[in-house]
Amino acid sequence: MRAVPSASQQQPAQPTAIYFGPFEVTNQVFLTTPHSFALVNLKPLLPGHVLVCPLRPHRRLTDLTTPELTDLFTTVQRVQRMLAVHYFHHSHQQHDENDDDDENDRGAFNIALQDGPLAGQTVPHVHVHVIPRIKGSTAKPASTPSDALYEHMADEEGNVGGALWDAAAAAAAAAAAGLMRERPRPGGRFPSIEDAARRARSMGEMEEEAG
Repeated sequence: MRAVPSASQQQPAQPTAIYFGPFEVTNQVFLTTPHSFALVNLKPLLPGHVLVCPLRPHRRLTDLTTPELTDLFTTVQRVQRMLAVHYFHHSHQQHDENDDDDENDRGAFNIALQDGPLAGQTVPHVHVHVIPRIKGSTAKPASTPSDALYEHMADEEGNVGGALWDAAAAAAAAAAAGLMRERPRPGGRFPSIEDAARRARSMGEMEEEAG
């Protein structure tokens, strides 16, 4: 009978590969939970721009079970806190020590989810964008009525699926790239409408829609 290796002789268990759509991203993952994972972004729009995804490759948000959905957004909150410690605390240290701004004044976040290709999703796997906006650095200028970040997200700058496709092709990962026969294209841009041109609806109109 063959002897069973001792604990010190046993090989460590190999980590399970993690996929974002058809792309293996195991080495890009920095956090896993029972139902979700968070990964650094191959094509970040701003410093700290990361993604949070369900472990199962659901294409649409409504496909998630209640435990998966709860875990996904609990993980989003956890990632926000991690990023705040890294980006907002460091930024705050560079300000005057007498600055009495509270945590909410040191930074903010864009949380975005493009639910389906027609909304600009470029990887067929639900993913939440978590993007820190650092006071005095990457925050939205108060003087501008709109935020260019959303335009970038809908353009090639935010095409994370295209960037992953390019990386897979460059690495000759035919099996991965082959699952998406065409390079993903960005999309989901909102029509450009100036705030001044948007008419406030009447209470009756809103009550009719709600009913």
